[in-house]
Amino acid sequence: MTPDQYCQEKAAKSGSSFYYSFMFLPPPRRHAIVALYAFCREVDDVVDDCTDAAVAQAKLAWWRNEVANLYAGRPEHPVGQALAPLVGEFGLPAAELEEIIAGMEMDLAYNRYADFDQLQLYCHRVAGVVGQLSARIFGYRDARTEQYAHDLGLAFQLTNIVRDVGEDARRNRIYLPLDELARFGVSETDILHGRETEKFTRLMAFQAERANQYYARAFAALPQADRKSQRAGLIMAAIYRTVLDEVGRDGYRVLSRRVSLTPIRKLWIAFKTALRE
Repeated sequence: MTPDQYCQEKAAKSGSSFYYSFMFLPPPRRHAIVALYAFCREVDDVVDDCTDAAVAQAKLAWWRNEVANLYAGRPEHPVGQALAPLVGEFGLPAAELEEIIAGMEMDLAYNRYADFDQLQLYCHRVAGVVGQLSARIFGYRDARTEQYAHDLGLAFQLTNIVRDVGEDARRNRIYLPLDELARFGVSETDILHGRETEKFTRLMAFQAERANQYYARAFAALPQADRKSQRAGLIMAAIYRTVLDEVGRDGYRVLSRRVSLTPIRKLWIAFKTALRE
């Protein structure tokens, strides 16, 4: 199996909404975004799959070293080998790959976030930076597109947080700011025990509105000249916003169920958006 094949398989297995936007890219950019996505999956899987925090920390340290090896021209992992010819071609800084790893390290240090400022740093590292790297791969002419990509990444992460509250709670993780829980009269115990009260519904509607504000900020920042080149991100946004809308239509019952779209529906949204953009 070649490094590119390894990355393709890693991306396809994930079933992520991101994968449906990749097919609309020309081959060189598609190979690059798949390799970047595979990198993100590898470091994210370290945190998700390791029950021993010390082991997970050691594995993330290994990935930090692999990033150094990648930029020194001697990557060992198939993902690093796939990225090797791409980091220079698309201007992907080592510091941003390292920042993604730092975001994963936050998952080892925190399972609660005191306020949105703390959560925003996490979202910046695990999603905003990924958005900026993706924008470089897609290509742009106007520097304002980086702000669009960063805000869109945060919108995606906030959508994931809203959708996955119950799933995260079952792993003793709460990504909703604790000061906002208090403001809406919701306790950590309510979330951990799956109590979908009226107060919880109002809390989740507030969280969804914040995500929608980040989508609006992102779209407002995207220069018209770069809309076509950034079409893949707009396809992702259409799919993610549909998920967020479905969560709202379901009454924010995210503690007892997880809203998802079928592959056919994702593909249909992707095609519609591609034709429109």
